[in-house]
Amino acid sequence: MPQNIAVLAPFFFPAAAAVLGLVLGSFYSVCVTRAIAGTSIVRPPSHCPRCGHALAWWELVPVVSYLVLRGRCAGCRERISPLYPLIELASAAWAVLVALAFGPTWWFLAYLALGGLYIVASAIDFQVYLLPNVLTYPAAVLGCAIGALRPDIGPELAGIGAAAGFGVFWLLAAGYRLAKGVDGLGGGDVKLMLSIGGVVGVLGLPYAVLLGSVAALLASPLYVLGKGRGRSMPIPFGPFLCLGAMVQILYGPAILRLLLGR
Repeated sequence: MPQNIAVLAPFFFPAAAAVLGLVLGSFYSVCVTRAIAGTSIVRPPSHCPRCGHALAWWELVPVVSYLVLRGRCAGCRERISPLYPLIELASAAWAVLVALAFGPTWWFLAYLALGGLYIVASAIDFQVYLLPNVLTYPAAVLGCAIGALRPDIGPELAGIGAAAGFGVFWLLAAGYRLAKGVDGLGGGDVKLMLSIGGVVGVLGLPYAVLLGSVAALLASPLYVLGKGRGRSMPIPFGPFLCLGAMVQILYGPAILRLLLGR
């Protein structure tokens, strides 16, 4: 192999993963929009939800089309939500990070799929404060399966992690409802913990929750100010739990070594 090709070879797979992530992100954005609207993700074909303009192929290129169109529909010139390119970029970033962490293996495909479920669920939760069962249940099955197959986690730790995540969050939700008379944690958050506890195992679960909680705490002022409402503004916790799990998946062992000073 020529030297210049050998130098570039390690970058081929992450680059291909980035392209795949962008394409998947375009599909994820459609899933998010249509799930909120309660319409099919298959029909009708991609179109402007305001004027019905059918999108041409050049209007469907991830991120690039949004920039070329300057964030406006080519038909009615109404603004296109920036959520579309943000989801595409998040999907691409996740694909690249997983590619770098696991390489061209079955683990890459498994974590790519789980991350896709997390991205779609997070985007929906941010907008309508809902984590649909159609996402949390498959995520639970996939997360527990991945954890059970991981040599460093295994079926026992994955099962205990899923049960612990679900049980603790169920108790927190029930306790808050009993004390305050309103829901503090949604049922979707509780079901999401089945997936997170299963995929990171019981030993990684506290770190994933801690990472998500810190991210939520740091983001809460920006979220409340961005919505223009006061301290009573509800903040979706699901996206931050997903973020904590994704960070734990990628960097959990390194974070543990750092905390232990090794």
